[in-house]
Amino acid sequence: MTTVQNLTLYARFAGFRLVVLANCLACDSDFSRQLHDRLIEGLDAAIARIQAIAALERMLLAGEDEFAAYRLEGEIAIFARFTINLVDDLEIDRDTQEFRVNGGDWTNALAADAGGVEVNYPELVALTPDELGSLAPIIEDIMRETGIRINAVRATR
Repeated sequence: MTTVQNLTLYARFAGFRLVVLANCLACDSDFSRQLHDRLIEGLDAAIARIQAIAALERMLLAGEDEFAAYRLEGEIAIFARFTINLVDDLEIDRDTQEFRVNGGDWTNALAADAGGVEVNYPELVALTPDELGSLAPIIEDIMRETGIRINAVRATR
């Protein structure tokens, strides 16, 4: 990423953060407020990543840090995988047949009875436009204009 790209992304994230803050004033439920808060936290984290990348670029250009190039490469790789999870984050470990939701405790997905052994992982179900409310078009705009992924899904069993 170039400095111009970083500055553009920073401005877009900051602008979207303001839009989400303003939109939060019209929240009519706790769930809606939580979605707005999670999106603001995610945008803050994206802004922090862009700031870290820009700082490393400055160090690299100034020759202040001999490892700046490696650190910059790592930060860019992390940012490329950056995702904002609004409701649930599901991690599955297929080697151990376990899963966890939102960084909680690992849960065994194996179930055994007289019929045999079954592996039962939760499924991720997308929130409906009604559940997202006025955030739905904002989320679409953020993803389209910044390339960042935003997951608005709920884990169900």
